[in-house]
Amino acid sequence: MSPAPPPPHTPLPPGVLTLADHERHAQGAMNEATWAYLCGGAGDELTLARNADAWRALELMPRVLRPLAGGHTRVKLLGRTLAHPILVAPMAYQRLAHPHGELATALAAAALGAGLVLSTQTSTSLQAVAARVLPEPGRGPLWFQLYLQPDRSFTQDLVQQAEAAGFEALVLTVDAPVQGSRDRERRTGFQLPPDVGAVHLKGLHSPPPRALGAGQSALFDDLLTHAPTWDDLAWLRSITRLPVLLKGVLHPADAQEAVACGASGLIVSNHGGRTLDTAVPTAHALPGMAQAVQGQVPLLVDGGIRRGTDVLKAMALGASAVLVGRPVLHGLANAGATGVAHVLRLLRDELEIAMALTGCRTLDQAPTVLAHSPG
Repeated sequence: MSPAPPPPHTPLPPGVLTLADHERHAQGAMNEATWAYLCGGAGDELTLARNADAWRALELMPRVLRPLAGGHTRVKLLGRTLAHPILVAPMAYQRLAHPHGELATALAAAALGAGLVLSTQTSTSLQAVAARVLPEPGRGPLWFQLYLQPDRSFTQDLVQQAEAAGFEALVLTVDAPVQGSRDRERRTGFQLPPDVGAVHLKGLHSPPPRALGAGQSALFDDLLTHAPTWDDLAWLRSITRLPVLLKGVLHPADAQEAVACGASGLIVSNHGGRTLDTAVPTAHALPGMAQAVQGQVPLLVDGGIRRGTDVLKAMALGASAVLVGRPVLHGLANAGATGVAHVLRLLRDELEIAMALTGCRTLDQAPTVLAHSPG
């Protein structure tokens, strides 16, 4: 049975005024192992740090005395007009951060007009989450994130569940054929508690291991024989009426291949620094991706977005929208739905302020206020 909906007015902790405040307070509220899992990164966590550093390093060149009356943050995405370009990224096991987990995040996102991408590894059923989001008239888009499983019938059933529940697009994660080496997480000995798990993966069974010959690799000659390819994208598109976006694309050549294969959109992402350490920061990858796709499909970006100025910079570099991950978990841990709503409201408010102070009445003017492109 799903947990009850969160109370509407859980107070924020004293002194929590920014996303950085949310992060500091959330770290103190979680045990070390849970924090390592939810907020740690791969390897030496260089990409985790550089994602945020790359946005901070970009500079804005304000314009003055421009007409600003009637300005707005609205954008168009996959045929819909959104109140603002901020979506919640897919994140697993949100009940680790708060007992109401994905339900609290869904409630806050819908109330704030933010899009929501629900993880395959959700700890609350996709049907319960959809029921929280869909009745809200001002909500953003509701998408479902997928990891393709070796058992195609299992994947197809999950897709059909998402369609029936009212999800509007599928987000196929393509940058994690194996899990990254998350050293901080391993040092803490993190394990899921008995009452938290991936509710839609309970019936999934891994293929039996192959017998390996001399010199063969358990990774390359066994596990990765099931890794998805472009052919699997074609199969996924053939079994669904929903648009399919690819998440985890950084290379311009892959962007062009994705467009040629019929992807409806791309999310420029390095998995928040959780898979390949020293992967390029998303702020550095985004301009090349925009040049590669030439507006044929929408580009979204995640990784290190911590301020409204970061959102403005992403739009200036060619993004159609941004996704926010860890800050949402911080807000969730601090005050449930109220904390998530506060995080999303801060980002939108800061975006509006940044637009006003750079002379951008609408977000299509964002490219005019970027001082330089990342190198």
